Amino acid sequence: MVADDLELLRAALADRYSLGRELGRGGMSTVYVAADLRHRRDVAIKVLSASVSRLLGTERFLGEIRISAGLTHPNILPLHDSGDAAGLLFYVMPYVEGPSLRDRLEREKRLSVKEAVHVVTDLADGLEFAHRRGIVHLDVKPENVLLEAGHAILSDFGIARAVSVSGAGPQARAGFAVGTPAYMSPEACGGEPALDGRSDQYSLACVLYEMNRKSVV
Repeated sequence: MVADDLELLRAALADRYSLGRELGRGGMSTVYVAADLRHRRDVAIKVLSASVSRLLGTERFLGEIRISAGLTHPNILPLHDSGDAAGLLFYVMPYVEGPSLRDRLEREKRLSVKEAVHVVTDLADGLEFAHRRGIVHLDVKPENVLLEAGHAILSDFGIARAVSVSGAGPQARAGFAVGTPAYMSPEACGGEPALDGRSDQYSLACVLYEMNRKSVV
C-alpha cells in the first residue's frame, strides 16, 4: 500500500480504529495491528490493495464477508467488522499474538507426528463446522493457520470465496488466482466454478504433508 493510500485509510478509520504497525503483506492485501477505540482491544485489520478493491463489487464482497462472520467455532478466527474506507475494502479480526503455522515451519522445518495430527484435527473440526453451513474456505495454507495456547485457528475464513463471488474468480481478471497454487485442488486450479468442502480437504491434506515431511537439502 502506498503512503498516500495509508494516510487516507488512517483518516477514514480514525473514529473507530487507530492503525499501528504493519504485520504482514501479500499480493492482495496488507495487515496492520490496530487499536479498536470503541472496545479498547487490539485487532488486526486486513486491507485489500487498491487495485483489488477497484475490481470487486463492494456490496457483494461485504455481503459474502457477513456470511462468513456468522461462523462461531473455537478453531475459526472470527470477523469483528468490515467495510469500505477511502475506497479500500477491509475487514477486522482479533489480534492473535501466537505465531502462524508458517512461522513454526520456517523455524523448525518439521513438526512431530503427534503435533501435526493435533493441528490438522483442530483445522478439520473448524472446516467441518463451516462446510455443514455451506461455507468453503478456498485458501487453507500454513500462513492462514494461527497457533495460540495449544490450539490451531484458521483465519481468513471465506475471504477467498468473497473475492471469487465478487467478480475475481479462479481465472481472475486482475491476474491473481483465488487461492494459493501449492495448496489448491485440481478443480480449483482448473477454474471449476462450483467448489465445495472437498477442495478444502485437499488443501488440508497438503498442509498435513508439509508439517511432517522431511526437509529437502
